Amino acid sequence: MCGRFTLTVDAADLQQAFSDFSFPAVYTARYNIAPTQPVLAIANDNRNTADFFLWGLIPSWSRDPSIGSRLINARAETLGEKPAFRGSYKYHRCLIPADGFYEWKQQPGAANKIPYFIHMNDHRPFALAGLWDEWQSPDGSHLKSCTIITTQPNQLLASIHNRMPVILPAEAYPRWLAPQAHTPDELNALLTPYPADRMAAYPVSTLVNKPANDLPELIQPAE
Repeated sequence: MCGRFTLTVDAADLQQAFSDFSFPAVYTARYNIAPTQPVLAIANDNRNTADFFLWGLIPSWSRDPSIGSRLINARAETLGEKPAFRGSYKYHRCLIPADGFYEWKQQPGAANKIPYFIHMNDHRPFALAGLWDEWQSPDGSHLKSCTIITTQPNQLLASIHNRMPVILPAEAYPRWLAPQAHTPDELNALLTPYPADRMAAYPVSTLVNKPANDLPELIQPAE
C-alpha cells in the first residue's frame, strides 16, 4: 500500500517539474502526508490545474463520507471490477504530485517494522497515478477526494514491501488525464512498476509513524 508520502520541494521546482500545469500560489512543504488530509491533485477536467483533494476516495454514490478512510489506495489489478473504483477509473483520473513516499519493512524476528523513505535518484518530484470523485453532502456542499493506485513492487521495493504506488512517466500524463472515458484495456498498460534503477531507498526514524510529526528530520537517514 501507500500510506504516507512527501511533497517538500518549493513552488518553483514543482512548477518546473510539472510545467504544463498550474499550482496554488501558496502551499506548505509536507514531510508526512497522511490519509484523510488534503493533498494536491491534478484532475482530468481540462483545466490543467492542481487543487486540494481529500486523501481517501468518497464515491459520489456513497451515503457515508467516512468510507474515504478505507479507500486511500486502489489496487491496479482490480480497478475495473471494484464498484468503489470502476467509475472513477473510467471517467475521473488524476495525478498526485510527490517527491517521496514511505513504506514499512518487517524485520525477521522483530516486533516493529522499520520505515523506509523512497525517492527518485535525482530527488525530483514525480506523479502518482490516482482516481478522484466529487461527493455532495446532504447540505448541498461538495467534497472532492482521491485515492492512490498501487501495483506490484519493483526490485527495489520488493525487499521492503509487497506493493508500491504507481508512478507515471511524464509521457503518460496526457493519456491519463484525457477527459474522455477510457476502458481498463486502454489504461492498464500504464499501471506498471516504475523502473527500480531510477529510485533509491533508505531507513528513517520511527518518528514518521505518527502523522502529527511533519518535520524535515523525517526524511533524514536513520542513525
